[in-house]
Amino acid sequence: MDSNEANQRSPQALLEESIGDWVTAHARSRPASVAFVDGERRVTWSDFDARVGRVAGALAGMGVQKGDKVALLAQNSIESLEVLFGTVRAGGVIVPLSGLLTPEILWKLIDDSDSQALFVGDGYEGSVLSIRDRLGKLGSRVVAMDFISSHFGDYEALLRSAPLPGSVHVEYDDDCNIIYSSGTTGVPKGIAHTQMSRRLFSFGLSLQFGVDGSTVTIITTPLYTNGTWMTLFPTVGMGGTTVLMRGFEAKEFLDLVERERCTHTFMVPTQISMLLEERDLASRDFSSLRCVISAGSRIAPEVKREVLQRVTRNLTELYGMTEGIGTVLGPADMEAKLASVGRPIPGTEIRIIDDAGRELPAGEVGEIVGHSPTVARYYKKPKETDALAWIASDGRTFIRTGDVGRLDEDGFLYILDRKKDMIISGGINVYASDIEDVFQTHPEVAEVAAIAIPHEKWGETPLVLVVPRANARQSAEEIKAWGNERLGKHQRAARVEFRETLPRNGLGKIMKAELREPYWRAH
Repeated sequence: MDSNEANQRSPQALLEESIGDWVTAHARSRPASVAFVDGERRVTWSDFDARVGRVAGALAGMGVQKGDKVALLAQNSIESLEVLFGTVRAGGVIVPLSGLLTPEILWKLIDDSDSQALFVGDGYEGSVLSIRDRLGKLGSRVVAMDFISSHFGDYEALLRSAPLPGSVHVEYDDDCNIIYSSGTTGVPKGIAHTQMSRRLFSFGLSLQFGVDGSTVTIITTPLYTNGTWMTLFPTVGMGGTTVLMRGFEAKEFLDLVERERCTHTFMVPTQISMLLEERDLASRDFSSLRCVISAGSRIAPEVKREVLQRVTRNLTELYGMTEGIGTVLGPADMEAKLASVGRPIPGTEIRIIDDAGRELPAGEVGEIVGHSPTVARYYKKPKETDALAWIASDGRTFIRTGDVGRLDEDGFLYILDRKKDMIISGGINVYASDIEDVFQTHPEVAEVAAIAIPHEKWGETPLVLVVPRANARQSAEEIKAWGNERLGKHQRAARVEFRETLPRNGLGKIMKAELREPYWRAH
């Protein structure tokens, strides 16, 4: 099928068809076209559709019913996508989990999501075995996907014996997925997106980013992040080709872009910085790239300039929340509004409010709130969902972002700070309170505060400031090692420093802005 024929699929189809039907539609109209590339493996839409059907049948045979949750703990792979789309086709709700989390947190998320099955990828057997005694309710519904395990079910055997899937009708407001954000307490919050919110999400972004049947998207980030879905779903929905990376390496990325003639990608700023450090960057061919999207954390203006000069003029920056709002700074406005994160995505509205909830005019600084038809909710947490709401004077509900910014006279948004003490390391959200809760349990720690400090590679990294107890004997390095053993990889402290006291305000709250200031003064 040539690109002109492939381009004939209308974005309207993403709204009219259920997500589970997208793959089947492509298997009928372009059966021999390549759907996914995973290393040396190339899978057509016809073959992928057959495997997705077997996953759906296997889930039904395991007793998974419409609305049931299915957890996925794996790297990017064709099998992972088979499970994702097979779950959705079966009427289930996919729950992708981060392999960076500790086994204890993984268990809490599996339990919190009410998952009825768990698919495990290579590299995560140990984590799951350490919580195996708590997975009794799943029975035989723990499946090893791309490796052989004597402890779990076998994926290929499961698919071979799978019954033919029945037809499952889904409604617009049925859940499609639950994605867990980094939490400020022990358990991150699950953010549930419906079938319709995912269809609108895919429809809008396919138009925004120019995704069509000729698109070749390279996926550089894991499935448990919502940013990955903003290029994956539009590409799958429009029948393009998706190239999978299991982990990001700048040289591999460059090789794949050249070999596969990739047109679209989403990268976090840390990955972009790694790309710019490649010695042979100048000799590489980026001519196929039509859209390079940066999101996850703010990208510095000087880095934007370097990308425009050395990689591509087709750079787009996106600011958004997994909960469902966003802005886009596209190539047409990039140089004129370099410090901004763009205008609201079509269908989204952004406003700025003060601490009393009053709307502020352009130019004034306050909390960013947004309205969108794709806004999600927190799973099983109605109070937390309600707490996000800000009601505008026209009666519409906006969600609070917790970020501080301003709008200029042209409607472009500028991010100035975060109301919450969030650390964004390598594009992944890390909450200071999660780190503090661990270090505070050390017997020689009296007080602790975690703050973000600059890092050349990751953008930000956690620094832990400790007031030791009297007669404490352990060094800062020993305390760091103790705490990092108990944290997820993405949460680990770069350093621990001792302080005699921590500055507090009149209400006893630690003044973190004062703590951060010396480290960020040069930035």
